[in-house]
Amino acid sequence: MSFKYIGVPKSISYKECKDNNFVFAPSKYSRFLPSNDALFVPLSSLCKESKTKIKVKRNGQYQYSEIGDINVNTGTILSTSFYGIQLPSENPKEVKKDDILISTVRSYRGGFGMVEKDMENMCCSPAILVIREVDKQISKEYLLAILRTDFVIEQILGFQTRGMYPRLDADAMDKVLIPLPEDKKIIQYVSVLMRACLNKYELIQKRHADILNLIDEELKNNQKPNSYKYHLPTFKEIQSVGRLDTGLYSPYFNEGLNLIHNYYNGYWENIYELGYTLSRGQNLQESNIGKSIYSETHYPDFYTLALPTNFSPYGTVEKCLYLGNPHHLKTLKQGEIVFGAEATFRSLVVCDAKDKYITNIHGVTISNEGNLTQSIFVKCYMDFLVDIGIIDAVKVGGHGGSFAQKYWGVIPFPKFPESKQEEIAVLYHNPIEYNTEEFTLDNFAEKDDIYNVEAGIYELDKTAKHLQELLNDAIDKIVNDQEVEIKF
Repeated sequence: MSFKYIGVPKSISYKECKDNNFVFAPSKYSRFLPSNDALFVPLSSLCKESKTKIKVKRNGQYQYSEIGDINVNTGTILSTSFYGIQLPSENPKEVKKDDILISTVRSYRGGFGMVEKDMENMCCSPAILVIREVDKQISKEYLLAILRTDFVIEQILGFQTRGMYPRLDADAMDKVLIPLPEDKKIIQYVSVLMRACLNKYELIQKRHADILNLIDEELKNNQKPNSYKYHLPTFKEIQSVGRLDTGLYSPYFNEGLNLIHNYYNGYWENIYELGYTLSRGQNLQESNIGKSIYSETHYPDFYTLALPTNFSPYGTVEKCLYLGNPHHLKTLKQGEIVFGAEATFRSLVVCDAKDKYITNIHGVTISNEGNLTQSIFVKCYMDFLVDIGIIDAVKVGGHGGSFAQKYWGVIPFPKFPESKQEEIAVLYHNPIEYNTEEFTLDNFAEKDDIYNVEAGIYELDKTAKHLQELLNDAIDKIVNDQEVEIKF
């Protein structure tokens, strides 16, 4: 494995050799070798671990975070509500708002995040380090921004020994170096960028929740005065479906279906009646398109891979990959929806005609000429169906299931008024300008917050990715003791 920041020293001391049981394997001595030692301090000197545990009450309700709840792409943290008797851990750690959580198991994958929500009885797995106090020279945002970079991850990978995963636990905190520039404006710059990214990702989750609530309220508040009673399937109904291994006969599926069928404004029978066509994405196998170059860095004329496995639940691409190929491949057009039909059931709308998106064969492309607002509504409505369990009832197979094209015929779409569709769509995509030329270090936070008030999920994600690129560039220059340009 090649590293950008860590290497093997040309010489070692006798003490180092003795500490490693006189083993001369280079991996035993790999570490970051700074050109300016004065710029770096151990992580253990900048923060303090909180070891406070909570006393669990069996009938109490708790918000619990596992190591997998730390999003390695965004630094956000999710939690699951449990009663005390159901908690996965008997001795969970106390968590508070603004705590930094470090996954001791997944730290080499970027398992660092910050708690943004303030909820009662928050706690986490004992396999997570909780950082509550940091040195006054820095901010929590600065520390988190540094922790989430390849610079720190490579240092953790340097801990790896045969047969063991590298991990950042309390005993290893003194082995990880953190840059501490003398210029306080640089620390402030990194801090405000990190804070802005966290704010945007938090708002993305809120916008998504608002969308689901709008759809739910529109359906439930506008029902025809008909009574509904669940009944077991008849033999004829089972014959027409042709399947027994399905949730199509379940109460929750039929209740959800009735909610749509009983909507006062009517409904379209399926996606096809609504005027859409379905097709599979581009087959990316070498036998189909020839040899390709895959990259995490964007180059001119490369395709942007919108792979369903990288879709977030909110309609964004969490991890961007790029593909170089000499052939003219099937790109996505503005207004087209990509739906992850295999296991994820997450979707994306192409909002900008400039995006040279391409998806793979696992993504179902849903097309309708021209109407971007309606396409966004359809995407958001599919999110709603996933949320209430309708898609789970229809899917087939194991390993998360599949929602193939032939099953779309059973999903009805309510005829929401155009005004309601627009109200929903603007939460996902609201094309407003991000006037970075007006930003300065002093006014950035205020102006960014003003932008966020009107921005949709698409805009919030796009600007967050832009700020993350600035962060990565700034931290790389800090680590290499180069001048950092404050720019937005």
